[in-house]
Amino acid sequence: MKTDTVGHFRYSYGPVPSRRLGKSLGINNVPAKMCTYSCVYCQVGRTTGMKFDRRCFYKPEDIFRDAQSRLIQAKEKSERVDYLAFVPDGEPTLDVNLGQEITLLKSLKVPIGVITNSSLLWREDVREELGEADWVSVKIDTVQETIWRQINCPHPLLVLSAILEGIKKFSKTFSGRMVTETMLVRGVNDTNDHIQEVADFLETVQPQAAYLSIPTRPPAEKWVQGPDEAVLNRAYHILAGKVERVEYLTGYEGNAFVQTGDIEQDILNIAAVHPMRKEAVEMLLGRAGSSWDVIVRLLAHGDLVEIPYGGNLFYLRRFAKDRKGSP
Repeated sequence: MKTDTVGHFRYSYGPVPSRRLGKSLGINNVPAKMCTYSCVYCQVGRTTGMKFDRRCFYKPEDIFRDAQSRLIQAKEKSERVDYLAFVPDGEPTLDVNLGQEITLLKSLKVPIGVITNSSLLWREDVREELGEADWVSVKIDTVQETIWRQINCPHPLLVLSAILEGIKKFSKTFSGRMVTETMLVRGVNDTNDHIQEVADFLETVQPQAAYLSIPTRPPAEKWVQGPDEAVLNRAYHILAGKVERVEYLTGYEGNAFVQTGDIEQDILNIAAVHPMRKEAVEMLLGRAGSSWDVIVRLLAHGDLVEIPYGGNLFYLRRFAKDRKGSP
């Protein structure tokens, strides 16, 4: 088995906590920053190896042995592994051996997940290979060509309309769980009209979950900022009008909707995933035997924000407070 240094795995990492996948063991199947995009919000910096064509990076057998050894190590330490997840610092579908690697890893009897930026889903071979996974997250930041080039900075040979059509085709044939992720950048793709267009597209593919993201770590381009909570709340409701399940994906790994005995933390965990109507907050407080003073305190500390929308009051965790240095 190849290692970078003695005792260190080269192709896998974790297990790490993931709100979407529980505890996942990560798979690095492409070199760092080898990507089809150079997204302005990328937390690992600008793309240094912009690629368009698929190629071989590592031997599938080496990736398999590496992941197998780490999985054995995790089990020896009684660490739970819910997924083997392809989440490299680049685009996993650039790896021409992705399908073979998924096949090998499936023998370990752990579900396989892949997080892709969707850019190569116009290719039939990529759709077929991803079809062997159990869970796939596809990125849909925009359906407008101009904004796509501004926010995702794609390889010049890529075509957005072909990518969107590829996502539609994949959604019709994939038998696993497909989710989507949309990253909102202030002043770029966060207007109501734009979010409505994204929602209309999501309605055609009906993901099992549509995740809304904002930049929570230092982005590749310094000018990038996330929208405020009011915009995020509106985006949630626009998407929820077209997709059954919408959630925030903002870096928090809290145990949403599970009562822990700490009512403040329970409320923050839920509000980090879904906006909570005032009535829902009152019910939760009542079940916990707590008063509205809890909310007053969270608002005063800047942990929670109150937003009027559609004739109702909603409560969200204040994301902006944690954008710098969040884990």
